[in-house]
This record gives sequence, structure tokens and C-alpha cells, in this order.
Amino acid sequence: MLFQLDFNAEKPGEAFFASFWQPLDEPPQVRAFAERIVKGAIEHMEEIDSVIRKYAENWVLERMAMVDRNILRAAAYELLYEKNTPPAVAINEALEIAKKFSMRESSAFINGILDKIAKSGRIA
Repeated sequence: MLFQLDFNAEKPGEAFFASFWQPLDEPPQVRAFAERIVKGAIEHMEEIDSVIRKYAENWVLERMAMVDRNILRAAAYELLYEKNTPPAVAINEALEIAKKFSMRESSAFINGILDKIAKSGRIA
């Protein structure tokens, strides 16, 4: 969802989420969790992007692969704001998504940044 929103530069409303889920058969709890992460990442995008920039040494956020940037945003939101998600779980899920949808080298890049964010502590 974050990738699609980043690509189209649109703000998500209920119509966006309904359209996103329409062709998919996901349980309500999966939908609710995903939407909470996306809405939270969007709400805190400025802070999240600032933290990613801080730990992505020698990388410009806007020049990162769009998939990687949005995996980082979702995972950073979980690390910084979701008190019930253990950091190791958030990082592992991000790495699994990167392995499936990004380049081979991306998981090491994403892991390095998320590890630094996890060690920095939660915002909320």
C-alpha cells in the first residue's frame, strides 16, 4: 500500500483501502493490521523519513529504490510507534518482504538501517 501511495502520490481514504483489498482474500485482522501500519506510517512520515535519513549514511531517501524506501517506512513505524511489536519481529518481516519484492542486496541494506533504528528506541 505504501508503495502504491508513494508511486501515485495520493492520500489514502476509505475508497483507496476498499479498492486495494477488493481483489484480495485476506482475513479482517490482516486488513486491519496492514491499514493501521500504513495509516501510522503516513501520519508520522515526516518523523520516520527523518530517522531513516539519519541512519541511511551516504544515501538520499528520495534516491532509494521505492520498494526499499517503503519497506523501511513501514518497519520504522512499527519500531518507533508500535509498542506491542517486538523489534526483532518487525525487522524480520521487513527482511522477508525485501527478499520477496526487492533486489538481492536490499535485505542487508534494510537490516542495517532498521537495526540502528531499533537501537535508538521508540518514539511513542
